[in-house]
Amino acid sequence: MTHLPFVRDALERYEGRLLLYARRLLGDEERARDVVQETFLKLCRQRRADVERRLAEWLYTVVRNGAIDARRRERVMKVSDEVRVDERVDPAGGGPGARLEREEEGARVLASLASLPEKEQEALRLKFQGGLSYREIAGVTGESIGTVGWRIHEGLKTLRARLGAGETSEGRVTS
Repeated sequence: MTHLPFVRDALERYEGRLLLYARRLLGDEERARDVVQETFLKLCRQRRADVERRLAEWLYTVVRNGAIDARRRERVMKVSDEVRVDERVDPAGGGPGARLEREEEGARVLASLASLPEKEQEALRLKFQGGLSYREIAGVTGESIGTVGWRIHEGLKTLRARLGAGETSEGRVTS
């Protein structure tokens, strides 16, 4: 295969972020791995010139479409497995107290993020977890750049308000 180094580089650069994105869309580690693996197999079949200039957008679009297809198949098969796998590594180190504090804050942010409308969640994840530009996010979601910017702005504004005021796990704001 003539573009094997290109695919290998793409795998090294994007696999982790794509797995995180797919896991958030699907709620399951194994299905996320399957979707991401299939995405890289599709990349192997693409002409490098066709995808190289917009590689991140292409990869995220294929993962998103694969996840949507997987969810559709799941609904058709009426499988109701809601197991969520969230493996966390503590890269910052520190003692158990510091780690627990970071985990609690991370859980609080994720809970607030999960309470946002689905399209705002997706835009924020693509921006901050995926590192995509507004233009790339627009390409992935099929929305205009202005709509993407609005979704990110509204999502961040809501998160700031909720996290600044303090919020319970039921979504009620505390003072």
